[in-house]
Amino acid sequence: MKFCDLNRQYDLYKEEIRAAMNEVLESAAFINGPAVEALAEELSAYAGVKYSFPCASGTDALLLALMALEVKPGDEVLVPAFTFIATGSMVAHWGAVPVFVDVDPVTFNIDPEQARAKITAKTVGIIPVSLYGQCPDMDGLNRLAAEHGLWVMEDGAQSFGAEYKGHKSCSLSTISTTSFFPAKPLGCYGDGGAVFTNDETLAERVRLFANHGQEKRYHHKYVGLNGRMDTLQAAVVRVKLKHFEEEILERNRAAASYTDHLAGLADTPRVLEHNRSTWAQYTIRSEKRDEIQKILTDKNIPTAIHYPMPLPRQEAFAYLNQPKNFPVSDNLAATVLSLPMHPFLTEEEIETVAQAVKEALHG
Repeated sequence: MKFCDLNRQYDLYKEEIRAAMNEVLESAAFINGPAVEALAEELSAYAGVKYSFPCASGTDALLLALMALEVKPGDEVLVPAFTFIATGSMVAHWGAVPVFVDVDPVTFNIDPEQARAKITAKTVGIIPVSLYGQCPDMDGLNRLAAEHGLWVMEDGAQSFGAEYKGHKSCSLSTISTTSFFPAKPLGCYGDGGAVFTNDETLAERVRLFANHGQEKRYHHKYVGLNGRMDTLQAAVVRVKLKHFEEEILERNRAAASYTDHLAGLADTPRVLEHNRSTWAQYTIRSEKRDEIQKILTDKNIPTAIHYPMPLPRQEAFAYLNQPKNFPVSDNLAATVLSLPMHPFLTEEEIETVAQAVKEALHG
């Protein structure tokens, strides 16, 4: 059993993927080839936004969005305490200050009321992460931002394809980002990401910043970076995007089956009624997390802990000297366990995992 079975996916789409990659190889248009522009149009149509820009990684997407928003050194940006480090590290990398906010105990996403308490005169924006594939309270966050003149940037690295009140993830804020890392719900065969916005000015800045700030060849308006997505990766994502909706349905099928089998054994994930999750992870909670993980490992069932340490407790952020009162995030770090999740999980595999969890808890 694999945690995320990319081989099964490849076997299904092999001919399409090979044909798309061969087209790029034959054209030798490896940088800024036609597939990149085509992918941008398809991503925009899918997400329901005016502009999207495929880029080199989800991390680059965060950085490009911060650059486009003209975030300055010393500016404070609110980020969830419980998430992958890229969300906070790109704020710090750009010279701003990540201010950590505890998360909601149900969705594990940033808590708007906790965020309200962290706003200061230096705060310029909020980066909510749609953790594990479920969007946070975007209405609450957007209202809070409007009250204080802030921008909101959804980090949709785990949630492209998710929905919030009928609207797609990455269409819910001033600017947003996603990742196409291979294990994401929509992944390429290397690193890749994208930035989304309805704001023409922000879109143009992202386009320029990702190409060394270049307006025309060797004429540079900004100090930028090389943040482009290569054409081979764009070709792969285009093929997978054709099958993406079906895969999301299968992820939800697998998640529902897990929840049925694990009822009463562990705290299973809850998706709010107005949300559709992409189930980037299926993550349970248990005070006996370590015992469960050991039994599953002994049975060759892969697991992962997303995430074992909240961001404010990471050594990388020790220099901030911020208060470390994050009870929900600390509890999650001690109790969460992600189980195998992908669209091709069989009922037999789900039952095997559930039985192993039951054995770990009850012998």
